[in-house]
Amino acid sequence: MKGRRVALAAVLAVSGCLAAACGGDGGSGAQGGPLIGVDYPRSDTDFWNSYISYVPKLAGELGAEIKTTNSQNDIAKLTANVQTLVGQGVRSMVMAPQDTAAVAPTLQQLKSKKIPAVLVDTRPDTGEAFMVVRADNRAYGEKACRFLGEKLGGKGGVVMLEGDLASINGRDRTEAFNDCMKQNYPGIRVFGEATNWDGAVASQKLSTVLTANPDVKGVYMQSSFALAGTLQVLKQRGLLVPPDDPEHVFVVSNDGIPQELKDIASGNIDATVSQPADLYAKYALYYAKAAIEGKTFQPGETDHDSTIIEVRPGLLEDQLTAPLVTADGGTYGGVPSVRYDDTSLWGNNLS
Repeated sequence: MKGRRVALAAVLAVSGCLAAACGGDGGSGAQGGPLIGVDYPRSDTDFWNSYISYVPKLAGELGAEIKTTNSQNDIAKLTANVQTLVGQGVRSMVMAPQDTAAVAPTLQQLKSKKIPAVLVDTRPDTGEAFMVVRADNRAYGEKACRFLGEKLGGKGGVVMLEGDLASINGRDRTEAFNDCMKQNYPGIRVFGEATNWDGAVASQKLSTVLTANPDVKGVYMQSSFALAGTLQVLKQRGLLVPPDDPEHVFVVSNDGIPQELKDIASGNIDATVSQPADLYAKYALYYAKAAIEGKTFQPGETDHDSTIIEVRPGLLEDQLTAPLVTADGGTYGGVPSVRYDDTSLWGNNLS
């Protein structure tokens, strides 16, 4: 359903209170504003550390006060953190559960207490939330497939370093990449390797596949968690060479962190899909505040270049834009890209 536009301007007015100046008692943002609980999912990746840096600043701009916890990729800690934040009086909750099946009881508890939940980056397998703020993760897999399929000329082998199939993100990216390869590049063999979002596991499995399959000429990392290890493995094997070298292995990542953009510029990797860490923080907080204020939303286009879809009854998802990023800003298999140095990319705008 298109044509229903979401109005944001009145709510996103910048208060004069920045997060660094307005925090108190474990919170930050604007004192006296609505109290929002934010659980950070982890702090061991550049992407999530960037998200963490955006949250207090954007809370201040939105005029909201926040209290934060970090569940460190542990669903039991997330459950305990939510209970703690509820006890501290938060009126809405922002979280990014990495186990999208096990979060259902926590969502039910929040619902029973009439505390709206906004989920970032991941979508719950079951249960309700006020809004999910996420990009189209199937599009991530599709874009990576199109880029690698074109670069490899439809032949050879590709290693897909999967995240975690317990996560909707891992499943979406994996299924879309596999489907796209089967339909469009049947001559390419895909070696799918589960890594549980663990860089060390990814490195070991990549090394094993390369040893047994010298025709592998592509790597799709479902997140930048595998970036350093992948480059180290390629370097050890003499494969970390410029893109015009016949030995070059084409690498596509997924996050859009500054290091990925630098590695595209230097020719170490070839592309990434830029997850909007800044917009994840901005619109998660926006919807959390809107829920407190009693606002409601419907499927359709928004005024921030995204589309709200109804995933199932009781669950809406705002699908934010996540562009393919390449060295030349070209089009690959019908998928347009932006150059690595484009100033619209959040990875080029971190202070």
